[in-house]
Amino acid sequence: MPCPLTLLPCPQHLELTGGTVSLPETGHIALRVPRDADLEPTVRRIHAALERHAGLRWPREDRGPAALTITWDERIPSDQGYRLAVTDEGIEIAAGGAPGAFYAAATLAQLLQTHGRTLPALVIDDWPDFPVRGVMLDISRDKVPTMDTLFALVDKLAGWKINQFQLYTEHTFAYRDHREVWEHASPMTAEQIRALDAYCRERFVELVPNQNSFGHMHRWFEHERYRFMAETDGPFPAPWGEMLPPFSLSPAVPESLTFLAGLYAELLPNFTSKLFNVGCDETFDLGLGRSRALVEARGKGRVYLDFLLSIYRLVQEHGRTMQFWGDIINQYPDLVPEVPKDAIALEWGYEADHDFEGKTRLFAESGVPFYVCPGTSSWSSLSGRTDNCIANIRSAAAHGLDNGARGLLNTDWGDHGHWQPLPVSYLGYAFGAAVSWAYATNTDLDLPLALDTFAFEDEARIMGRLAYDLGNIYQYPARPGNLLFNIYRVPLKPELRADEGLRARLHEALAAIDAIVAPLDRARMAVPDADLIRREYAHIARMLRHGAKRALLQMGDGRLSRQDMAAELDAIMQEHRAVWLARNRPGGLDDSTARMERARQLYTGE
Repeated sequence: MPCPLTLLPCPQHLELTGGTVSLPETGHIALRVPRDADLEPTVRRIHAALERHAGLRWPREDRGPAALTITWDERIPSDQGYRLAVTDEGIEIAAGGAPGAFYAAATLAQLLQTHGRTLPALVIDDWPDFPVRGVMLDISRDKVPTMDTLFALVDKLAGWKINQFQLYTEHTFAYRDHREVWEHASPMTAEQIRALDAYCRERFVELVPNQNSFGHMHRWFEHERYRFMAETDGPFPAPWGEMLPPFSLSPAVPESLTFLAGLYAELLPNFTSKLFNVGCDETFDLGLGRSRALVEARGKGRVYLDFLLSIYRLVQEHGRTMQFWGDIINQYPDLVPEVPKDAIALEWGYEADHDFEGKTRLFAESGVPFYVCPGTSSWSSLSGRTDNCIANIRSAAAHGLDNGARGLLNTDWGDHGHWQPLPVSYLGYAFGAAVSWAYATNTDLDLPLALDTFAFEDEARIMGRLAYDLGNIYQYPARPGNLLFNIYRVPLKPELRADEGLRARLHEALAAIDAIVAPLDRARMAVPDADLIRREYAHIARMLRHGAKRALLQMGDGRLSRQDMAAELDAIMQEHRAVWLARNRPGGLDDSTARMERARQLYTGE
C-alpha cells in the first residue's frame, strides 16, 4: 500500500488523523526515560532538524508540558520500533529502546523537511522487517573515501535507518608490518577506524570489520615475501576466460593461517562490533596449485570448508561472530550443514534473476544463519543499472523475508577502476534501506521523488528523475548488456561491427543521454555538495557519450576521428582525477586512470 506522505523509508503503518499542527515558537523537549544519555544522539538530530527546517530552538527540559516528549514503551516488541504521534497536544515519541527513539527522530526530521513548521496530524507505528539493514562499500578497487566523505555517508544512511556499515578491504588497512602492500593505497589507519566506529555508534550504526581472507589476495601476492602463500605461482584462467594473477591463499601452506592471525590481532581491536566479515569468496584458483593434492584426495568443497573452519576458529579466539560470503560453500549442498550455527553466511547475487529463493532456502534448511546481499548495480556501469538494481534488491528482500534472513547487506563495489561517482549509488542505497525496513510499504516506492527529497534535496525535482533515467542507459545498446562501460575495456566484437541494429541503438543512446542531462543545470539542490554532484553527473554523461562514440568509431563511422577521440578521452581523464579527489584519497587514482590510458591505445595504435 503506497505511503500517503513522502518518507524514506515509508513506515509500516501511518494514519493521517486529520488536519495540521502548527509547532509553537517556544517549547521544550522532555525525556521521560531512566537514562538521558541514551538519547543524546536522538536529541541532537531533533534539534538540528527543528532549527534547519522550522527555525525553532526548543531546549531540553523535564518540567512542565512539553512540545515534544520521548518515553519508553515496553509494549513495543523491538528496541528499534517506535510510535510517533503529532497532535494538538504536541509531538509524542514512544520507543522500544534507544535505537527506536533515534529512528523516530529520523522520521520526524523528514516530516520537518517536507512540511516545515506545520505538520500533518498523524500516528505512525513502525518497526523493521530485517533486524540488520546494512551497506558495504568497496574501498579496495581502487577508491578509498576521505573521512569527511565517510562521515557524510554514514549520516545519510543513518537517516534512512541503515544500522550496519562495512568497508570491503583487501589491502587498504594500514597494517604496521605490511607497508609495501598499502603504501600507495591511502589506506584506512587504526586511528581513523576508531574515529569512524565512534561516529557510527552515535548514529546506531554498527561498523563491522571486513578483511578478505582467502580469495582476492592478489594485491598481497604482488610482493615477493607473500608469494609463497599463494595457491598458484602464475596466472590462471578465471571461469569467464580472463587470466588472473595469483589470487587465493593456499590452504596447503601452514603459514597462511599464521598470517591471517596476525592481521586479525591488529585489525579487530579497533572495532567495537562483535561481528567480523572474513570474505572467503571467489576462490577461483583453489586446487590449481599448492593444494592440488589435497583437493584430489579430499575434494575441493571439503578443502574449502576445512580452511573456512580454521578461519572460524581464529575469529572465535577474538570473541567475534564470523560472517563469510556464501558463494563457494553453497556449491556443495551436502557440506552446508557443517557450517557452524553461530557463523553468518552472506548470500550474494547482483543480477535481477539471481536465485535468492533457492540459495537462501539451502542455508535456512541447514540451520545456518544468513543475510541476503544484493547490490547497487552501480559498478562497471558509470551511471548505474536502475531496473536491474531495483529488481535485484526487491528479490533479495522478498526471499530473505520468506526464508528467515537475519539481515540485508546491500553491496556497492568498485570493479574495473571504480569509475562511478558516489551519488550514482544513492538510488541503490535508498531502495535497499526502504525495502529492508518495511518491504510491503516500500516495494513500489517512488524512487525519483525520494531521491529528490532526501538524497539531493532538489526543489526543482530534476536530479531524482535524472539519476533514475541515466541509470537505465545501459539498456539502450543491448539488453541487458553494459556496452557503454565495457567498450572502454574490450574492443567491439567483430560480429557487432556490422550490426546495423546496434548502430541505430547507439545513436538512440546518444540522443537519450543528451535529453536526460539537459535539465541538469536547472536542478536546485540544497545539499552542501550540490555543485560537485552536478559536476559528477556531467562527467559520467560525457563518459557515456564517449563510450557510444567509441563503439561507432569501431563500426567505421567516418564522422569520428581518432585524434579528436583521443583529445576527448584526455579531457575525460583530467576530469576523472578532479572529481575523484573531491571525495576520495589519492591512493588508487593512478591505477584507476591507467585503465583509461589503456583505452586510449585504440586511438593512438600504441
